[in-house]
Amino acid sequence: MSELVKIESLNENLPSIPESILPAINDLVNHLGIPRNVLASDEEVLYAWRDLPRELKNLPIDVRGELIARMCVAISAGLFDAAVNYIWNASILHLRDKIRNFGLPIVASIQQKSFEEKHLIEQQDSQLLELCLKLNLLDEDGYFFLDQCRDIRNNFSAAHPTLGTINDREFILFLNRCKKYALSDVSSPQGVDISSYITAIKAQRFSEPQLNIWIDRLNKTHDAQRQLLIGMAHGVYCDPSVTEMSRLNALDICSNSKENFTVSIKSNLINRHSNYLAEGDEKRHTASQQLFEKLGLLELLNESEQHLIFSRSIEKLKNSHLGLNNFYNEPPFAERLLDLSTNGEVPETIQDEYVYVVLQCYLGTAYGVSWEAEASYSKIIEGFSPREIAIMLKSVQKGEYLHRKVSNSKLFKRFLEALKIIDKNSVPASVLNEYENFIKKIAD
Repeated sequence: MSELVKIESLNENLPSIPESILPAINDLVNHLGIPRNVLASDEEVLYAWRDLPRELKNLPIDVRGELIARMCVAISAGLFDAAVNYIWNASILHLRDKIRNFGLPIVASIQQKSFEEKHLIEQQDSQLLELCLKLNLLDEDGYFFLDQCRDIRNNFSAAHPTLGTINDREFILFLNRCKKYALSDVSSPQGVDISSYITAIKAQRFSEPQLNIWIDRLNKTHDAQRQLLIGMAHGVYCDPSVTEMSRLNALDICSNSKENFTVSIKSNLINRHSNYLAEGDEKRHTASQQLFEKLGLLELLNESEQHLIFSRSIEKLKNSHLGLNNFYNEPPFAERLLDLSTNGEVPETIQDEYVYVVLQCYLGTAYGVSWEAEASYSKIIEGFSPREIAIMLKSVQKGEYLHRKVSNSKLFKRFLEALKIIDKNSVPASVLNEYENFIKKIAD
């Protein structure tokens, strides 16, 4: 009795176990002629009751219902196996509520099959945990520990014939994990209504507040659905039948979410892009390349595709430079090539052509230079890699691509001006002597 009073005096949030409960339990098992150890010992009951308030104090009010009350009564009687079952059932009911709050129609969209209330109720506990993980209602740690709790509940609770018994510390740990991962009131991500999302993208052009709302919803949802929604925006952008407003809306969604692209999202975009190529859908494949380019994600594409994209851009710039009205036609093609080179590394297989054409356009013709494009050319040259600088210096040597062109004194001065744009620290050792010889000519 003195031990009971001493321990229970620490619990200000729970009533003391009546002095008659434990003696009554002892009398009962003696009367039935069964061993006392079929129930938790007096000491285990007392210590479980002592530790119980710590676990209950942060429990959300809305889950403190009859199952929690039954759990407490079971603990006081030493029925830890029944207490395990009660707290587990409370956990499952709360996880179901989280899924309802997420939105059953949205779950159906993610799973791409019907998902109504009856489907939620019929799910086995293991399936429910897997769904919560998929919806990001549980993280990896939560899923791992609750799956362990599920196994304990199946084998050591009153729900089924047990394999053994658990003591007070094992029960308190079980309760702690249920509280932390299933019953906590940490806000759960909200699902995004996919139908409304697609309707909005395909409607009129986004206003800034409208775009901000959708970006906020994407940021608040879980990773799996965010991957799905970004993939859908990619699909809208690549669809040749949609309006330009829809394409721009899809681009806005992707551009404003790009910083949060996970490895899985990037992988999904690459797979979608590759599928267009595999299916021979040239229009969607080309549009997909454009989207990767606009997002600055060309490095995700394979080298042959990167080569093709740069090759086309270089060819268009070259043709505009050699064609009529080149001074007026070059600027947009120069800007496009600048954007490409800024957002991704130039494939090694196209670097020679890239350097030759840029340098040729920068040097201009006997009639002059496209001054509106010069700023783009200067920025491209400033960003030349060491290998590209080496190509540039070798291209004007005797017998090489641009040697005859720079033999013209006026164009040679332009070449020296191009060299001044380059940072000496970027010049590779293999061509450093040539670079310094040219720089001396500038001083002369």
